[in-house]
Amino acid sequence: MTEHPTGTDSLTATSPVAVVLGASRGLGFLVARELVDRGHHVVVAARDRSEVDEAVAELSRRGDVTGETCDVRDRHDVGELVGRVEHTLGPIEVLLTVAGIIQVAPAATLVLHEFEDAIDTMAWGPINAAMTVLPHMRRRGRGRIGTVTSIGGMVSPPHLLPYATAKFAAVGFSDGLASALSGTGVTATTVVPGLMRTGGHEHARFGGDAAAEYSWFAPAASLPLLSVDADRAARRIVDAVLAGRPMVVLTPLAWLGIRVRGLAPGMTTRLMGLAGRLLPAPPQRGGARTVEGVDARRRVGSRVVHVLSRLGDAAARRNHE
Repeated sequence: MTEHPTGTDSLTATSPVAVVLGASRGLGFLVARELVDRGHHVVVAARDRSEVDEAVAELSRRGDVTGETCDVRDRHDVGELVGRVEHTLGPIEVLLTVAGIIQVAPAATLVLHEFEDAIDTMAWGPINAAMTVLPHMRRRGRGRIGTVTSIGGMVSPPHLLPYATAKFAAVGFSDGLASALSGTGVTATTVVPGLMRTGGHEHARFGGDAAAEYSWFAPAASLPLLSVDADRAARRIVDAVLAGRPMVVLTPLAWLGIRVRGLAPGMTTRLMGLAGRLLPAPPQRGGARTVEGVDARRRVGSRVVHVLSRLGDAAARRNHE
């Protein structure tokens, strides 16, 4: 059940209304901040009330913000949120779905509920959100819908199988929706980032040998040559969504990966297989339960890993991760 909003409530917004799902931390928080700075009344929505309140407290210093708790996996929860926003604040002009989870583990240690959680959040989440707000936008003949997917929805990387499965579905939905909306005045933008320095490695979940998995993922998500600045990414995302572009690819590595996959799909799969063989092997006697990044970090004995992850750690502190 969606809880009552925090911030400005029961008042019709004088600025265009934007709803950002998954906006309490990380990339979603930065996207919400960018929209506030551009004069939107932003509805910050996420599952955790305390995280929403914290994000609203910071963003409200910059402009008009309302906080809502909403679980994108629950279409009824999403429906209540959309109905209440349309009734109290006015028409939703922009909808951005950023909510996501990451599970890092070898395929041999994964269980079905990890796929279910990933698909419910990152495939059904965008579907629930877009299909709920779409009738309102189509009736008005205007609106912008953005779905943050991933290069992992174009090329399936090793040790991220549930994530890639969900992101492939999100890419298919968003790209198909963009073509279906042609000529209606409503647009759908598929956002395809590569690795970004959001600090998300602290909330990612690690399975198998959790410390070993963290030891490659956290530096990869932190080093400048492999990941991009999340503030810049947020600006480009908002630019593309407001302009109604059908797709935006955010990083050079993502751009390259998409083109290599298109030209040589079999070779790309083999390369991903070779990369997977360089990553940590599953434990000999099954896998322990998955743990959050902050817990996996404590198990890492290498100072080098912590040094290589410093930029990502700093981003986590800035972005409420």
